[in-house]
Amino acid sequence: MNSTKKTIIITGGNSGLGYACAKRIAKDNINNHVIIACRNAIKAKESIRSLISETKNNNITFLELDLSSLKSVRNFVTRFSELNFPPLYALVCNAGVQFVDTIHYTEDGFEETFGVNHLGHFLLANMLLSKITDSGRIVFVSSGTHDPLQKSGMPEPLYENARLLAYPAETTQSKKVSRIGRQRYTTSKLCNIYCAYELAERIREQTNKNITVNAFDPGLMPSTGLARNYSPFLRFISRYVLSLLILVHPNVNTVGKSGRALAYLITNPKLDKTTGKYFEGFKEIKSSTLSYNEKNKKNLWKVSVELTKLKNTETILNLD
Repeated sequence: MNSTKKTIIITGGNSGLGYACAKRIAKDNINNHVIIACRNAIKAKESIRSLISETKNNNITFLELDLSSLKSVRNFVTRFSELNFPPLYALVCNAGVQFVDTIHYTEDGFEETFGVNHLGHFLLANMLLSKITDSGRIVFVSSGTHDPLQKSGMPEPLYENARLLAYPAETTQSKKVSRIGRQRYTTSKLCNIYCAYELAERIREQTNKNITVNAFDPGLMPSTGLARNYSPFLRFISRYVLSLLILVHPNVNTVGKSGRALAYLITNPKLDKTTGKYFEGFKEIKSSTLSYNEKNKKNLWKVSVELTKLKNTETILNLD
């Protein structure tokens, strides 16, 4: 990246993978202005102090964003537009949640895993398209667990219709609740890839902008916040036992390593024309066969437009 001032928005940039990515991008170039977009102002400000200290880059800012609220997403875009930031170069859709105790709902009444991991990012990306520079980038953080053939210990995703993901049936059996919660997570990661591929295609076909859109698998990262909703035993496994796999398994990574790989998709000039692709760490690979299902991809886009009430005035794309 050259000396031109650029703004990069990272959702969930206050901790974990998002923090590691923000640190790398801020350190890479003093002209990179990083916006930490998350809902917890106290944690965000603590993270910003640490990031500035570690990177010596003072251009790190917090803007409030709650992806479980469509109103908050719209307020974020309005607030960002009002402030005098350098041109928006990239959006990293990183924030994510997983629940295994009971079903959770967003402010708008959607199942929260789907609402946060997909719908909030879908609306945010569409509304920011007009503001992203002509050669900008968008990255959706997905997961290898989206692949039914990958033996990750997670339930394989189940995609029937996006509306069923937003409004699922209640489950009262405790064993099923845990499994279904984890399946909702893997399905939301599949949705991230569908969204990335469809968005890349629409930008290419409907605009004159060279905005690239790609999906990213950070690999399994033990000790991240995603396991905080697990039972004490499973949290122990995630924190200590799985950490040992970093030494032997090719796709079990430290947060730092995955953060560097995610930042690479934003900062590497060799990827200026690379769009609609899937990366496992630093390496471009094919995503699962399921992730190329055109019917699912089109259904997700159509229903997401309806659920978010996205208007033609809020995006540069044709919503049909």
